[in-house]
Amino acid sequence: MNIFTLFDWIVIGLYFSVILGIAWWVIRQKQESPEDYFLAGRHVGWFVIGASIFAANIGSEHIVGLAGTAAKSGVVMGNYELHSWLALLLGWVFVPFYLRSHVFTMPEFLEKRYSPSTRWFLSLVSLVGYIFTKVSVTVYAGAVVFETLMGVEFWTGALLVVIITGIYTIVGGLRAVVYTETLQAIVLIIGSVTVTIMGLVKIGGWDNLIAVAGSQHFNLFLPLNDPDFPWLGMVLAAPIVGLWYWCTDQYIVQRVLAARNEQQARRGTIFAAYLKLLPFFIFIIPGVIAYALAKSGQLQLGEADQAFPALVMALLPAGFRGLVAGGLLAALMSSLAAVFNSCSTLFTMDIYNKFRPQAPEKELVRMGRIVTGVIVILGIAWIPVMQIISGELYHYLQSVQAYIAPPIAAVFLLGIFWKRINAAGAITALVSGFIIGMLRLGMEIFKGSLTGHPVLFAFADVNFLYFAVYLFLVSIGLLVGVSYMTSPPAEEKIRGLTYATTVSADRQKSRSTWKGRDVLLSVVVLIIIVLIFIYFSPAGIG
Repeated sequence: MNIFTLFDWIVIGLYFSVILGIAWWVIRQKQESPEDYFLAGRHVGWFVIGASIFAANIGSEHIVGLAGTAAKSGVVMGNYELHSWLALLLGWVFVPFYLRSHVFTMPEFLEKRYSPSTRWFLSLVSLVGYIFTKVSVTVYAGAVVFETLMGVEFWTGALLVVIITGIYTIVGGLRAVVYTETLQAIVLIIGSVTVTIMGLVKIGGWDNLIAVAGSQHFNLFLPLNDPDFPWLGMVLAAPIVGLWYWCTDQYIVQRVLAARNEQQARRGTIFAAYLKLLPFFIFIIPGVIAYALAKSGQLQLGEADQAFPALVMALLPAGFRGLVAGGLLAALMSSLAAVFNSCSTLFTMDIYNKFRPQAPEKELVRMGRIVTGVIVILGIAWIPVMQIISGELYHYLQSVQAYIAPPIAAVFLLGIFWKRINAAGAITALVSGFIIGMLRLGMEIFKGSLTGHPVLFAFADVNFLYFAVYLFLVSIGLLVGVSYMTSPPAEEKIRGLTYATTVSADRQKSRSTWKGRDVLLSVVVLIIIVLIFIYFSPAGIG
C-alpha cells in the first residue's frame, strides 16, 4: 500500500540530496593512497567512528526483524542488543594491538600474529560470508521495506538502493561511507524514537503497555526448556558471537582502524556502546507496542514482521512517515555501504596485494574501486536468486554467524592473551571449526531427512545457542592442544601483538591515553546494562 503523500516524498528527496551532497564533498577530496581510500587517511574522530559503527551494525532487517520478533515473542532478542559492552572490549582491549600493528584488515593482523595461511583462510571466509549473507540479507530486507512502506515495486527498490549506495562507495571509499553513516545514524535514531514515543502515547503510557501486553512479553530470560531461546544459551552464546562481531569482524573494526589515534578510537567505541543501547528501546519496544495495540483492537496487524511498518502507517502524520522511511533507508544504505567497502578492502589488501606486492598505491585504489563495483554487480545478480529462496532458508542465512563465529573469536581472544598459542593451533582451530559449523548448517537445513539417523539428527537438533558454546569450547581445545604439541612462536615475531610480549614503552604510551572521563563513561554503560537486565527479568517486571 502506498501511504506516502507529496510531503513524505519531499522529505525523502531532501534526505537523498544531503547524502549525495556529503558523498560529493568527500569525492572531491584527494584519495590517491590505500590509507586514504580504505581507512579515510587514518584521521577519523570519535563521533564519526561511533556513529559509523552503529549505522553499519543496524540494517533494515534489524528494525523490521527485531520489532517483528518482539511482537511475536517479546523482548528476548534484546539479549543480543544489550551486549554493547563488547564495543567497550574492542576499545579498551583490542584497539591498542590493532593500531600498533598498523594493519588494514583483520586477516592481516592474523598473519602478523600467526601465519599467512590464517590470513588467507579468514579473508576467503569473510568475503564469501559477506557476499552470500550480509549482501543478500540487507538487499532483501531493504526491498521489503520499499514495497511495504513506500509502495515501490520490490525489485525496483532493491536495484535503486544497491546502485546508489554502490556509486558513492566506489568513488568515495571509507571516508564517504563513514561520513554518510554519521548522518544516517542521526536520521535513523530520530525516526525510530518518533515511532516509539507516538506508540507509547497511543497505548496510554508504559504502565498500560505492560498491563495490555502482559509481563511475559517483557521477560529477557525464557525458561531452560524453551526450544528457541533458553536463558542459559543466551547468556553463554550471545557474548561469543558478539566477541567475533564487535571485536574481530572487518565489517565493524575497519572504523576504529581509521581513527587518528588510540584515544579517538576508544572514545568512538564508548560512543558506539551508548548508541547500541538504543535498539532495545526504539526497535524492540515498538514491536511490543504493536502487539499491545493489536491485542486491544487499536491496530490491524497481519504478520509479526509488519509490526514496525504498521505502526508507521497508523500513527505518523505526513512528513514524519517520510522521516521514518528515511531512517529505514539509512539503515539499509549504511549496512550495504559497509559491506561493499569491507569486501573491497579485504580483496585488495589481503589477496590482490599478495599477488602484486610491488603494486603502486594508485593501482591498489583503482583495484579497490573495481572490486566494489563487482560486489555491487553480485548484489544486483543476487536479487532474482532471493526470489526463489524460501523463508526457511533465509532464516538459516541469517543465523550462519552462530556457526562461523566461535573459532574466529577463540583464535583472536587467546592469541592476544596467551603468547604460547601458535600458527599450527590457530589454523587447525579455524579450519576444523569452520567445517564443523558448515556441517551443522547443512544438516540443520535437511534435518527432516535425518530422522532415520539418530546421531546425525541429534547433531542437527542441538539448540543453535548451545551449539555455538560447544563449538567455542572445541575450538579452544584444538587451539591449545595443537599449540602445545608443536613449537612455540618466536617472541620477536609476535612482539607487541600479545599482552606478554608488549614492551613497557608501548604499554605506557597506551596507558597515557586512558582518561578518567572515559573510564567513568564505560562504567556507566555497564551499570545501565545490568539495570536493564534486572528490570526485564521475571523478578523485575513481574
